Amino acid sequence: MSKRTVIVSGGLLEEEFALSILKSEDTEFIIGVDRGLVFLYDHDIMPDYIVGDFDSTPNRLVHYYREETNVPIREFNPVKDASDTEIALRLCLGLHRREIWILGGTGKRVDHLWANVQCLKVALDAGVDARIVDSHNQIRLIDHGITLKREEAFGPFFSVFPLEIPVDDFSIAGAKYPLKNHILKPYGSLCVSNEFAEDTVEITFAYGVVILMETRD
Repeated sequence: MSKRTVIVSGGLLEEEFALSILKSEDTEFIIGVDRGLVFLYDHDIMPDYIVGDFDSTPNRLVHYYREETNVPIREFNPVKDASDTEIALRLCLGLHRREIWILGGTGKRVDHLWANVQCLKVALDAGVDARIVDSHNQIRLIDHGITLKREEAFGPFFSVFPLEIPVDDFSIAGAKYPLKNHILKPYGSLCVSNEFAEDTVEITFAYGVVILMETRD
């Protein structure tokens, strides 16, 4: 089983939670993305790669990584067709990383969060497990049925939304609010904040892409 790659972006980075992931034995590869470099530098964590246009990174840090380290740097013009986080995600795929967690992918800017959620489709199409995480949320995309186990769940709540077209024959079993042969449409809030009723929850559907959010207060 491959170990985890962590992309550290410039959004919300909660110190205790982020460090628990970055310093875990399950993490073997770290990519610093633009302002995420500040967090890594402040906590003496050396990334394996650096990506960004550095429009929100202090010049002294950019100079430090360029002149005093051997970390590979992928620098881009701020006028570009993809976010820094998407570029970092595509770099991970090119390096054949199979499990990718994005820290700093949430925060005040909902537009950045939504862009990051949509970018997960790039990893899904490549058959790679990629997810956005903070201390209260874990967000991933699924294109097939899945079993959630209460003992392994990120939190007690989960929500599901279609990413694109309506999802036919969508069912949830073992939850407080079950569904059977439902048409999951890209509007409405029916499937927000469900809970475990049994030790396992089965989510099934015939086709399509679903956003799965596991959450805790």
